[in-house]
Amino acid sequence: MLLALIVVATLAAAAGAWALLAERRATRLEALLDAERRAAADKLSSVEHARDALKDTFAALSADALATNNQRFLELARQKLGELHTAAAVDLDVRHKAITDLVQPLKESLGRVDSRLQDVDRERATSHARLAEQLRSLSAAQAALQLETGRLARALRSPNVRGQWGELQLRRVLEAAGMLEGNHFELKESVTADEGRLTPDVLVKLPGGKHVVVDAKVPLSAFLDAGECDDDAARETKLRDHARQLKDHIVRLSGKTYWAHFQPAPDIVVMFVPGEALLSTALQQDTGLLEFSMKRGVMLASPLTLIALLRAITYGWQQEKIAQNAMEISELGRQLYERIAKLAEHFENVGRSLAKSVTAYNGAVGTLESRVLVTARRLKDSGIAPTEELPDVETIDLAPRPLGAPELTGLFDEVVEKA
Repeated sequence: MLLALIVVATLAAAAGAWALLAERRATRLEALLDAERRAAADKLSSVEHARDALKDTFAALSADALATNNQRFLELARQKLGELHTAAAVDLDVRHKAITDLVQPLKESLGRVDSRLQDVDRERATSHARLAEQLRSLSAAQAALQLETGRLARALRSPNVRGQWGELQLRRVLEAAGMLEGNHFELKESVTADEGRLTPDVLVKLPGGKHVVVDAKVPLSAFLDAGECDDDAARETKLRDHARQLKDHIVRLSGKTYWAHFQPAPDIVVMFVPGEALLSTALQQDTGLLEFSMKRGVMLASPLTLIALLRAITYGWQQEKIAQNAMEISELGRQLYERIAKLAEHFENVGRSLAKSVTAYNGAVGTLESRVLVTARRLKDSGIAPTEELPDVETIDLAPRPLGAPELTGLFDEVVEKA
């Protein structure tokens, strides 16, 4: 127990000593820490002063350096800008010239285009004014045409006017086909028959002395009525009436048997309908109308089909004219050949006469040389001085030239042999 107390006391004393020692150490450490804090504060203050000084110095140096650099940069920039400006100016001049050279043709073209556009605009204005005037004239002409059409429609309802109009159209078709009155056709040729006097509109002459009768018929009243109908059913009724009227004309024309009274002629008569619409409409309403007419010896013809028929007849006349010309040329050739043969006979006689003349001439020359000139030379030798010398007379050795044509070969063989 005592020992324990001693130990405790010892430990307590040791602990107190350690505590005192620790307190002293702590005090020293605090003093040292304070000193270090003061030193650190001094150093921090010095560092802050140095930093401020460095900051000021750096700011001053930076400002100087910046000013210097700015100055150098400005000088360099001025230099570079000057060089660039000079180069740019030169390049700009070059580019300006190049662009000018490039744009100049375009400018000239645009100038021409602008000038042309102005001309076109003026022409357009002129054309517009002219067109407006033409439209006004056309409107007036249309109004006049409508008026005249109405008058014509009213006039064509008269049978006499319709007949005259059909005959006029028929004459125009004949002229369009190239036919001449008196040569290729006759108008209003009349004959007397048992049923009375027959007078067809046209008698067309065919090659070989034949004829074909053409008579114009104008079934127009029902057709005009159909054009005035607003109702389709009524219009169809009128068009069927138009086909019946045309069929009635076929029956009446067939009963006249023109071909029997104008011989020689084919057993057919041409019924001319002076309007394509008149015939085509009737054929649409009555599809058997064409066969009906052909069975009765009537051939229906519109202006186009009649022109084709008359053209064929005109071609026949042309071929006959060519054949006649060929016959005339053949006859002229025969006459020419006979005359050439007669002329060859005259040449033969002339050749014989020439050969005889040459023979007589050569005989006379022989007599002159062998008899007359011998005596004359003797007279000269006897001392008679002639005033002129006797000429030398030569014989003719040429014969008449024979004709070289094969047809005339041999005509002068006999003449040459005799010569």
